Amino acid sequence: MPAPQDGPLLDDAAGRLIRPYTVSNGRTRPTAELDLLSLMMATGIEPDVPLGPEHAVALGLCEGPTSVAEIAAHLRLPAAITKILLSDLADCGAVIAHAPAFHDMPTDRSLLEAVLDGLRRQL
Repeated sequence: MPAPQDGPLLDDAAGRLIRPYTVSNGRTRPTAELDLLSLMMATGIEPDVPLGPEHAVALGLCEGPTSVAEIAAHLRLPAAITKILLSDLADCGAVIAHAPAFHDMPTDRSLLEAVLDGLRRQL
């Protein structure tokens, strides 16, 4: 997966040239419920509203299933801002989100006991 190239928004020496919350127009909450492990996938539908360059890069990263955390790392943006960008794309139908599989049974006792046993063996 290609990383975004340095351009008018990024500079190797100076870093990000605009503040992260400028990218989200000052919004601090996404409209969709996204987890860091949610997998985002492009639908092939072009957004019908004008979006910023970060939206375009995020959409390009969603050609295959990609986690919110991985997209945030590629964009070099905080996860909170990335979730807002991705929820914008989801609102216009350009991407869909798949919740992590473990959300079906987040408190599976046998899994938690296996993790605890593994940790005890390591100590």
